[in-house]
Amino acid sequence: MRTITTLTLALTLAGCATQTPHVEIKEAPVSQQRQMEAQKEAAAINANEPLQLKRKIAIGRMSNETTYGRSLLRDDYMDPLGKQVGDMLSARLVNSGNFLVFERPDLARIEQERELFGASGELVGVDTLIVGSLTEFGRNVTGESGFLSNTKTQKAHAKVELRLVDVNTGQAFFSATGAGEATLESGSIAGFGSRAAYDGTLTDKAIAAAISDVIDEMIRKMLERPWKTFILDMTDDQVFISGGTSQGLTPGKQLTVKTAGKQIKSPQTGFVVTLPGKEVATIEVVSTFGDSESSEGSLVKIISGTLDGYSPQTLEVVE
Repeated sequence: MRTITTLTLALTLAGCATQTPHVEIKEAPVSQQRQMEAQKEAAAINANEPLQLKRKIAIGRMSNETTYGRSLLRDDYMDPLGKQVGDMLSARLVNSGNFLVFERPDLARIEQERELFGASGELVGVDTLIVGSLTEFGRNVTGESGFLSNTKTQKAHAKVELRLVDVNTGQAFFSATGAGEATLESGSIAGFGSRAAYDGTLTDKAIAAAISDVIDEMIRKMLERPWKTFILDMTDDQVFISGGTSQGLTPGKQLTVKTAGKQIKSPQTGFVVTLPGKEVATIEVVSTFGDSESSEGSLVKIISGTLDGYSPQTLEVVE
């Protein structure tokens, strides 16, 4: 009788306990050796491809337009979800290796630091400004209960709206929407299994998924915009242009010099239209100099054509 009572007590205590489910490690369908070989092959292909000239972009206003996480005690500097969207987007664009990304949301604070330390020089202008907002966000918990089992599912959903703005005209030339979800499931049978508490990382994962849903399309659209730079100085035997290693300029890279197109205001649209310029020369990068995006430049030589009779202010350099 005592043995039966002890066994019953042990089963009762076991039914009330919770255990972390065992994680089974599975080998990927492709062996690790083959994965390493594929990575080396991809790196070799990328090394042979010509470098993409980097566009200059800035992350502008990123706001939280949802009711989640908002209160009267938080101003624009204390909007965690809006800042999170901007930080994640900035990190993705920097990691892509195709852009020079500049700060704009904290511009006032940057100016304060520059004045405090007596920094000289002007802020760098950009080609495209990115603005947007978190327009949808929500979390919910669902579950099912049975005779001996129950399940619980936490889900977070996020949607972001992003726009690309031409800084010269202020026109938004492209907009895109990205949506993402993140879920966490837990369950138990007869008291055995996992019990997950509130998981705050689902918010981060849902926003990251929404940005991932739209980032590739945005990068492709920005790379379609023409890259250009300008001539810094011309002498009898040397020509210097703005831009260097940070923008992807390397010795041997050939570029085209053309006259800056005349700008005329269109009576139809009201926008300023730039007429096509005239190609006057082909140049090749000889060497680069400078230690930052704001101080970099390149020494170039003329391959064909001539720059005689032109002033640097009337010319531009294009890819």
